Amino acid sequence: MSIQSSSKIPTAEKIKAIDDQLSQRFIHLDPAGYFIIYVDQEAALICAEHYTNNINDQGLAVDPETGEPFSCTGSLKRQPTAVFKGRTAKELGIKITEETDSCPLSTFDHALYLGREFMRAEIALTTEQEYVQD
Repeated sequence: MSIQSSSKIPTAEKIKAIDDQLSQRFIHLDPAGYFIIYVDQEAALICAEHYTNNINDQGLAVDPETGEPFSCTGSLKRQPTAVFKGRTAKELGIKITEETDSCPLSTFDHALYLGREFMRAEIALTTEQEYVQD
């Protein structure tokens, strides 16, 4: 087993730059819905609220009642279809993918995104830092 030189180990800045660039790529919305993720530090839980998606012909998420695209700013008042909670990213992921009657995600890129976000939330939880969903 060889030890890598420290010059090959990516710095936190390089990792952030890679992730920031990848966050700008286009991905299709998951027809099965989306999640709002947050950390409840008091209860020591990672939480994920699931919401349904209605997607129009332009690929935008729209209000199922009005057909109007959702705004990315402001406060949207919707009720989640389910709320998942876990003590770790893995526990939360298993609850969503293995312990539900119908898995509320249907695309690989969405699953990848959720795994990454759940890990970020777990780190925020264990380090008592603020978590902001990407």
